[in-house]
Amino acid sequence: MLDKRQFFIDGRWVAPAVAHDLEVIDPATETACAVISLGSAADTDAAVAAARAAFPAWRDTPVDERLVRLEALARIYAERADEMAAAISQEMGAPISLAKAAQAAAGAGHIKTFIRTLRGFAFERPLGEHAPNTRILYEPIGVCGLITPWNWPMNQVTLKVIPALAAGCTVVLKPSEIAPLSSMLFAEMIAAAGFPAGVFNLVNGDGAGVGTQLSGHPDVDMISFTGSTRAGIAISKNAADTVKRVSLELGGKGANLIFADADEKAVVRGVRRCFNNSGQSCNAPTRMLVERARYDQAVATAADVARSTAVGQPGQEGTHIGPVVSAAQFDKIQRLIQAGIDEGARLVAGGPGKPEGHGTGYFVRPTVFADVNNTMTIAREEIFGPVLSIIPFDTEDEAIAIANDSPYGLTHYVQTQDTARAKRVARALRAGMVEVNGQSLGAGAPFGGYKQSGNGREGGAWGLEEFLEVKAVSDWH
Repeated sequence: MLDKRQFFIDGRWVAPAVAHDLEVIDPATETACAVISLGSAADTDAAVAAARAAFPAWRDTPVDERLVRLEALARIYAERADEMAAAISQEMGAPISLAKAAQAAAGAGHIKTFIRTLRGFAFERPLGEHAPNTRILYEPIGVCGLITPWNWPMNQVTLKVIPALAAGCTVVLKPSEIAPLSSMLFAEMIAAAGFPAGVFNLVNGDGAGVGTQLSGHPDVDMISFTGSTRAGIAISKNAADTVKRVSLELGGKGANLIFADADEKAVVRGVRRCFNNSGQSCNAPTRMLVERARYDQAVATAADVARSTAVGQPGQEGTHIGPVVSAAQFDKIQRLIQAGIDEGARLVAGGPGKPEGHGTGYFVRPTVFADVNNTMTIAREEIFGPVLSIIPFDTEDEAIAIANDSPYGLTHYVQTQDTARAKRVARALRAGMVEVNGQSLGAGAPFGGYKQSGNGREGGAWGLEEFLEVKAVSDWH
């Protein structure tokens, strides 16, 4: 079992102020694979103090020098990509093929994109032709507390750490205590890339402990959080007393609108996207809205895809799905599957319990419900497991109304061969992102949502601006 009790503070690995061990559980075996320590207020204070002390020099470091450090990090990350994939696979159960191709690769992609963004970003610009001597300056906000989730560890760590450092901020990272191993490996990479002491700090802990300490800390200028809406609300309230900036990327309940003229692969594509990462993605299309003319066929196809979706061990190469991350997550998914049955949805694939041959590990049966209506629990709550709800609709307006009838507004999906309709529906959907006909958003597109899906944007120039203050200066010659 790995011993990972230390924290990375002020450029070195240090023991916790007070021992508070926590086992990291391998979700495939239900046994401990590592032990970490949960931080105390003393650890948080030390990390924040180190970040505060390092901020003036890092703020004043020229962009070209920041780029040198980020480019070194990109090289080191690429060299150790297989180690990163293995850590993610072990800590949260992603199949190793997915961990290499998507999980670890997402981190590499974001580092590369932010380097490109930083090279082209104008930190000083004129207000406009009407006021050439009024200058707009973009300056780093200061010390940033970054709180990241377990489901896409490096995706979220790099979406926060890299733009913060690029902007000239210093950071304290609190990764998920459920899946901390990848972030500790990332800290090793930061150290090897030569970032100055105190610019990056890592303290493990839970939300009630280190998370609360960071969000309320008077010397933390900004909190960037990815996780549940419930936790985001608590963080916002705790941060209010210090009037710090709070950027939130929260839950989702994505609607996938499949019109009668959608391409023949639309349903298969939608089911697979829902089940990807064992359904543990905030932007998963978990509500499939199907026009009545294609509804019965879509239900049959979705059931076939679910039944043919293999469930397997994380260490095996392949396109199967692995376990969900924890016993608590497994129990939540089982409760919601049962709620779907109890509320009258038609179960057409999967269901309660574990898949055959997987008595050990937090494995979930790929599950599809048909004849769902938008008032059912499974259509309202974020399940965060491989569970799809299929809802029929008759008109375009009805489909839009169903999709928008949700407290969330992160990512919606549109499947149609009618270009005018695709644009019309995309504009009408109340979400931060809309993907059309299976086409992913481009690198550097802003990631974030409307309503209870959050209030920030990550990625590209928008992600860099999250960590910058805007200053206006007159009489600039």
